[in-house]
Amino acid sequence: MPKHFSRKVLQYAILIIFFAINIFIWTATLRADRHGELTVAFLDVGQGDAIYIEAPNGNQMLIDGGPPSGAVLRALGEVMPFWDRSLDVVLATHPDQDHVGGLPAAISRMHISSVVTTENTSATGAYSAFEKAISEKQPIHILARTGERIILDNGIVLEILFPDRNTEGWETNTASIVARLAYGDKSFIFTGDSPQSVEQYIVGKNGGSIKSTVLKLGHHGSRTSSSKVFLSAVNPEYAVISAGKDNKYGHPHKEVIDLLTKLKISTFSTSEERTVIFKTDGTNLHII
Repeated sequence: MPKHFSRKVLQYAILIIFFAINIFIWTATLRADRHGELTVAFLDVGQGDAIYIEAPNGNQMLIDGGPPSGAVLRALGEVMPFWDRSLDVVLATHPDQDHVGGLPAAISRMHISSVVTTENTSATGAYSAFEKAISEKQPIHILARTGERIILDNGIVLEILFPDRNTEGWETNTASIVARLAYGDKSFIFTGDSPQSVEQYIVGKNGGSIKSTVLKLGHHGSRTSSSKVFLSAVNPEYAVISAGKDNKYGHPHKEVIDLLTKLKISTFSTSEERTVIFKTDGTNLHII
């Protein structure tokens, strides 16, 4: 067979493979959008928080990144399309290592359009690495305030419930961003490590309007969060605990589990179920 003929065959074969891959990617993308479902995945990152959100139109958000163990990248690899290397929004609830530790790796490996934080900072190496990653990539930097809304898709809105002021110099957990994501009849509340004092403040400001389908319990199920007044106001069908198996803090604490049982709130924990995924079309909700 002439050499030039073999070269042409190889070139055609490469073109066919290239187009096949592109057709596969676009077909998968269109199929993912067709169902009109919002995905909220509470990622298994060990002792820490990381929540991946994907709207039906493909807009994606990451709330926190867990500890600096690489776990968040592995977990994202299980829920994001394999070709996808971008996130529209990264929100860091507060600067503690078990929430921002994994974000520098995610930011350095992906295109990040915008980052949401408060003014609250930390002198830890994990937070310094997070600040350095933001400085190098230079995404749009937004400071969270009560009432601000992030529109992920038509009818899918994440609203900041707290803080309502500058949190510079505050104790880090107290400065946590609390946000509510709503889509039709279904909604989610994300609490960072907010203590009971902030929970009660939010209830005082909002009353029953914070009622939601799913609640991410504050501070990994610690007794410092999840007050009865807050759980009653949110009145969730499901609670999610993001914690590491056999962690040294004893999270979740027995008092919290007992209260959830008393209030008949179904509970999932990443320490037991690993990544917990909710999908909803705004009317129906199912758990994977």
